[in-house]
Amino acid sequence: MDIYTISFLISTLWVGPFWIAMLVNPNKNKTKELMSKPLFFVGPIIIWFLLMLLNPQGLIDFFNLGSHPDGFIIGMSKGIATKVGVTATWAHMVAGDIFATRWVWADGIKRNNNLLLLRISIFFSVILMPLGIVLHLIFRNKINNSSA
Repeated sequence: MDIYTISFLISTLWVGPFWIAMLVNPNKNKTKELMSKPLFFVGPIIIWFLLMLLNPQGLIDFFNLGSHPDGFIIGMSKGIATKVGVTATWAHMVAGDIFATRWVWADGIKRNNNLLLLRISIFFSVILMPLGIVLHLIFRNKINNSSA
């Protein structure tokens, strides 16, 4: 395994315990304590920075995409289609997904949302983040635990 495969796996596995805690035990004090610190998204962000430090040319190329002779999209696709590009993009996406999932969880807890609906939103917020957020926005004002 090379550094990129290891980084890919670490960034993926990093968010798992946080996601499972929000999904399985959303109201537990241990989950609330765990999610009160930025640790849930720090791992993938650190991996992204390390990848950029190991390959600074990739970041330089990214900032020069506008001047790529074949256009911005072609330049971006060539940058992403490398091991470092895929791994850095994945770490970026994973960090964003868990950050959004934490918002869904915190908002659902604050609003005392129905736990089944909150769990559905949390599940999809990591798997398909836009769908998870849309589901949460649909569910958040409809049904809460006090009426279920």
